[in-house]
Amino acid sequence: MNIGGKTYKIKSRFRFTLFVALFLILNIMALNTILGLDNASGLTRCSYTTVQVQTGDTLWSIAETYMPDDMDVREAVYKLGQINSVSADTLQAGMELKIPQYD
Repeated sequence: MNIGGKTYKIKSRFRFTLFVALFLILNIMALNTILGLDNASGLTRCSYTTVQVQTGDTLWSIAETYMPDDMDVREAVYKLGQINSVSADTLQAGMELKIPQYD
């Protein structure tokens, strides 16, 4: 390699490739941070609807009714349980559950 009249020789192709790859990754990360492209606040904010549990309701039936149709019901039941700190055996009529709104 000849730059400005000086000749440079790459001694280790692996180390040179690793250096270039890390240099590019760090520059891309810095650029994303500067431009604000790494801001995921819109993705992490979630709005909720409150639903009152009626007699005979189960987490499964609530998940089928209020969660998105393309979501697996088992996953929806798990999410409802996690969000509301409730399980099938602790669910009672009159409780209020927070249901996440998916746009």
